[in-house]
Amino acid sequence: MTASVLGIIGGSGIYDIPMDNARWERIESPWGEASDAVRRGEIGGLPVVFLPRHGRGHVYSPTTINYRANIDVLKRAGVTDLYSLSAVGSLKEDLPPGTFVLVDQFIDRTFAREKSFFGTGLVGHVPFAHPVSPVLQDIAEAALQAETIPYARGGTYVVMEGPQFSTLAESQLYRSWGASVIGMTNMPEAKLAREAEISYATIAMVTDYDSWHEEHGTVDVAKVIAVMKANAGNARRLVARIALAFPRRHPPCPLGSDRALDFAIMTAPEKRDPAMIRKLEAIAGRVLS
Repeated sequence: MTASVLGIIGGSGIYDIPMDNARWERIESPWGEASDAVRRGEIGGLPVVFLPRHGRGHVYSPTTINYRANIDVLKRAGVTDLYSLSAVGSLKEDLPPGTFVLVDQFIDRTFAREKSFFGTGLVGHVPFAHPVSPVLQDIAEAALQAETIPYARGGTYVVMEGPQFSTLAESQLYRSWGASVIGMTNMPEAKLAREAEISYATIAMVTDYDSWHEEHGTVDVAKVIAVMKANAGNARRLVARIALAFPRRHPPCPLGSDRALDFAIMTAPEKRDPAMIRKLEAIAGRVLS
């Protein structure tokens, strides 16, 4: 079995996490510049690789993040299992600010982002009906319980383009779909993690009620930031708890996310673009070599 390397993507308000023997390391990617260097270290002896999604100092908006480079450098860093920490708005009354949600589905409403490593010259299609690893959810749920952080397991995350928050009509529409939370960053991140055969799970941290709630009205950025700071403290404790409990050997994904490319490549070997093969070395080298 493969040794576990735990990856953490930090969302808004989370630009670093405490680790032992930590150092920042810049990893080159053929897909361009990642959001930042990765921070390598250990928690309880487990190798951990952290990447701030927006860059230190919050440099990149949700649309301008280079999601392909981010996932590629995490794959190159050896990450086998990946948690995405993400600030979100709540679309349900019973998910108040401060709640952590272990979402298990996504609705992708983004339109201005590169969403796949594959393309002309090397076509690939991965299964994505169930985008979140239940094993990672189990570990995160146990950690949330141990840290007594309010949480809910299950729910759908609507990913909007942004950077503006929702109109009232949009917020009401997403609620009518039965979605639980809304954010701007987990797509195409989750899709790319699947293409990279990295087991993935989202820990969505509620900061506000979006714009639908009659008593809360429009999103108040000052209030969001205050809740975000409290969430960030809980998130750091949660990551430490997850790392201490995490299996030292990569737990096989029951959904097959860590073998997603077994039958995904459609392009005939003699038609594959050599330049694309080189770019996909880290992502798909297992099946292209």
